[in-house]
Amino acid sequence: MDYFDYRNGSLFCEDVPVAEIAAKVGTPVYAYSARTLREHYVKLLAAFAELSPTICYSIKSLSNLHVLRLLQSLGSGFDVVSGGELVRAREAGGEMSKVVFAGVAKTDGEIRQAIDAGIGLFNIESEQEFENVARLCRQAGRTMRAALRVNPDIDPKTHRYTSTGKKETKFGVDIERAERFFQTYGRTESLRLDAIHLHIGSPIYTADPYVEAITKTLAMIERLRAAGFAVRTLDIGGGFAADYEFGKSPTFATYAAAIVPLLRDRGLEVILEPGRSINANAGVLLAGVLYVKQGGERNFVIVDAAMTDLIRPALYGSEHFVWPARLGEGQPVLRREDRRISHEAAGGVKVDVVGGVCESSDFLAKDRVLPPLQRGDLLTVFTAGAYGFAMSSQYNSRPRAAEVLVDGATWRVIRRRETYDDLLAAEQSL
Repeated sequence: MDYFDYRNGSLFCEDVPVAEIAAKVGTPVYAYSARTLREHYVKLLAAFAELSPTICYSIKSLSNLHVLRLLQSLGSGFDVVSGGELVRAREAGGEMSKVVFAGVAKTDGEIRQAIDAGIGLFNIESEQEFENVARLCRQAGRTMRAALRVNPDIDPKTHRYTSTGKKETKFGVDIERAERFFQTYGRTESLRLDAIHLHIGSPIYTADPYVEAITKTLAMIERLRAAGFAVRTLDIGGGFAADYEFGKSPTFATYAAAIVPLLRDRGLEVILEPGRSINANAGVLLAGVLYVKQGGERNFVIVDAAMTDLIRPALYGSEHFVWPARLGEGQPVLRREDRRISHEAAGGVKVDVVGGVCESSDFLAKDRVLPPLQRGDLLTVFTAGAYGFAMSSQYNSRPRAAEVLVDGATWRVIRRRETYDDLLAAEQSL
């Protein structure tokens, strides 16, 4: 579900050949498809339309202001996890009543910032945090709303670093503690505890964990209501999958078919916090081939992108489909597990695609069968919109990449490539 396709041997993002972007902006560069971003947002909203949900896009997944403005123009609110993300939400024109603030380590300064902004909801992660936010609300003379983040002890069958709904996590409180939490804090005047927040992990490739988590939570909400607590909102978080492998992720309609009946006629406002399901397939990372070398029995393709640009493979062992932006003979089998067999038969070479960072964990792909490559070729790393640039760094004093937004036949730079002056600026301004 994206707008990247090969035409006459060249990869296009919408109606722009990506080689044109690389030639003019240089590499590495992130290229995003505006049409894909719009279509994913609209399809998600349509799938859950019966619930009239508030969609709070997860800024942490892709935080470029121009992307945020695009989504805000479609009616999106924002999920923020820091003061910096709150600044981005405001700068993008976000409606503060449609901003939710999550995270286990909100500082006093960030909390005051959110109170002053008038955000819609604090997602509360612990007893001490609730007490602190309530204290700061009293000091400010403001009454704010809070959702308790509950861990329903569900295994979402995802990477252990991105599984957040089990008991053994720093996020939220155990479902067994949640009712006691309401008994202790549910009548606090300065911070109205009238919502529940769930986020069980990401990416989740079936609706089943959501069904289990929501079913457990609805039973708890009924008990809370029976005890006199007015729970009016359920934030079911995000985590819907993206197509890292072609056809693997469910559609929004598939998720909704399982989730909507559970929430129908429950008297609950519903919040969704999508991130990668909106933006992952909307972005690619373009990298230039610098060198090809052999090391023992392994073949290496060394590119100008690295783990500083896309850390997911090194951090999570994540797989991104990688393929040349210009084709020789034959067509790629996009994002398919059978690529190795088919391309070895066609004369491909098994390689590791690596960057220039001084770490052995610096790779973008391992054991991939690609067409024979040479210096100057352009490689595309697909499904790179989510947690790509947003997690990039300046390690090894590498300036961060440029970002480009394509819309139809036009494109523009939405973040310039960093320079060496940018690397030094914060240290020279003292």
